[in-house]
Amino acid sequence: MAHAPHGRPPRVGDDAAVRRALIAFVLAVGAILVLAPLVVIFAQAFRLGIPAFVANIAHPDTRHAILLTVLTALVAVPVNTVFGVAAAWAITRFDFPGKRALTVAIEIPFSISPIVAGVAYLFVYGLQGLFGPALQAAEIKILFALPGIVLASMFVTAPFVARELIPLMQAQGRDLEEAATSLGASGWRTFFSVTLPNIRWALLYGVVLCNARVMGEFGAVSVVSGNIRGQTNTLPLHVELLYHDYNTAGAFAAASILTLLALVTIVAKVLLERQGAGRVRRPALAAPLPAAALSTAAALSPAEGAKP
Repeated sequence: MAHAPHGRPPRVGDDAAVRRALIAFVLAVGAILVLAPLVVIFAQAFRLGIPAFVANIAHPDTRHAILLTVLTALVAVPVNTVFGVAAAWAITRFDFPGKRALTVAIEIPFSISPIVAGVAYLFVYGLQGLFGPALQAAEIKILFALPGIVLASMFVTAPFVARELIPLMQAQGRDLEEAATSLGASGWRTFFSVTLPNIRWALLYGVVLCNARVMGEFGAVSVVSGNIRGQTNTLPLHVELLYHDYNTAGAFAAASILTLLALVTIVAKVLLERQGAGRVRRPALAAPLPAAALSTAAALSPAEGAKP
């Protein structure tokens, strides 16, 4: 049996046989739970050949589901990005009553089942809900239409950007912003010149995760959309309908689009993690904080820079 290096307590994996067994176990579980389903999805999608795959993707209902999914993401992701940045800025840069409550509220979508969230929207915007009669009188349709799908998707994905930014901005502190402000920079100039460059990789990482969850959301959207074929079906809902229609090839063809989106998300996630790690390592060798703050402030325009 291999022994641990001098001065370090023994740990699992010091023995070569145990280490190989752990690696083999992880690879086997990963192949069964992750790799095998991916192989099955693409094998079934192309089982009838490429022409059949193209025909299934080009079907009007499938094309509408793809467009509706993309449109939902184009609306929900930017709104949640702005919300996440604003929430992270407020929580990490200001002290105010209710700050702890706001922090807890941001986590609520992670602790509530998406199905429950969808039902809650029914009781708020449905015909028998809180705002239902007023919306019906104004001829405004929220549920079983695009607005309801977007609202449900926004609720489910609201924490993603904020959760990535809050720990980073808390670790960075307020020193650079305070230095720039004391030297004459406006609030917006401080944000775009100092804060945003320091959080951009975490921000992009949160946006990627938010986009992936919006496109793959099923539970909340299935409740508020009405699941109307060719009208309110997003791509995950359309996969379920095709499967229930015994159109296995069409269901797997549509599922392959979602799988490709997931793979692209994973690649983007890995690249952003590498970029972010490189940015974190380099500042550790940089100048002390006062010099960094002065160099940042020096980059401001003369009108907003230091005053004599």
